[in-house]
Amino acid sequence: MPKLKNQYPKNCRDRNQSFSWYNGKRIYHGVWGSPNAEKNYKRFIACLLESPVLPLLDDKTGDTLVSELAAGFLNYVEIQQDKTEFQHFKRAIGFLIEFYGELAVNEFSPKKLKVCRNQMVKAGTMCRSQINKQIGRIIRIFAWGVEEELVLPNIVAALREVKNLQSGEQGTHDNPPRKEVLDEVVKRTLPFLSPTVAAMVKLQRITGMRPSEIYRMTAGDIDKSKEQDGLWHYVLKTHKTEKRVGGVKIVPLGKPEQVLIAPYLVGKTAD
Repeated sequence: MPKLKNQYPKNCRDRNQSFSWYNGKRIYHGVWGSPNAEKNYKRFIACLLESPVLPLLDDKTGDTLVSELAAGFLNYVEIQQDKTEFQHFKRAIGFLIEFYGELAVNEFSPKKLKVCRNQMVKAGTMCRSQINKQIGRIIRIFAWGVEEELVLPNIVAALREVKNLQSGEQGTHDNPPRKEVLDEVVKRTLPFLSPTVAAMVKLQRITGMRPSEIYRMTAGDIDKSKEQDGLWHYVLKTHKTEKRVGGVKIVPLGKPEQVLIAPYLVGKTAD
């Protein structure tokens, strides 16, 4: 007898998060193994049985739980394809739903936000500025809920009154400022790197680009059409200022940079 095919999306695990694949997207349910995640998964399957168009969250403002809001926001961030921010939000959400996952979104308050912050301080894994950013991300989750008519606007207004942690506050620490790496140290390190990583380091040293800008570089990003000035142009289509001010960053690449990059363009497709 042939095996019956599972017609419903499975409950999968991504680190500490429970999720299911649906129409090529991840639908997050909450912390893996928690009763709330199991409930959200069952609710997700029930929604599929009712309609092929999946209602991710309740339509009525105030009926949504914090864990449901967080799961919906994670799905939204993943659609935006910002992998770095996705991981940051996942970490912030872990602190948020540890205590308040079963709470209705409109019962969340500044004091509860401070509890999340205190847990981040106690964990000792983040410096003060990182904690402030994570608290800002939690507020952004609720602001998104306002946009989706899931959270009352006054909730977000109240959360924004929570002040940032200040330097020297008890239990917090600040990372030492980053210092430049001396050329001599770079030269002594290069022989121990793979050829590709060594080329990346040299390219960063010449251009001053961010590491992320170098490892995101593809053959299709190199514009040789204006080579009459002796330069190639690296066009960063996803530069972080693009969404804010509509700009696209262009990095000119001279002969030394071209020598480093050219071997990696041979036989490569645009992506």
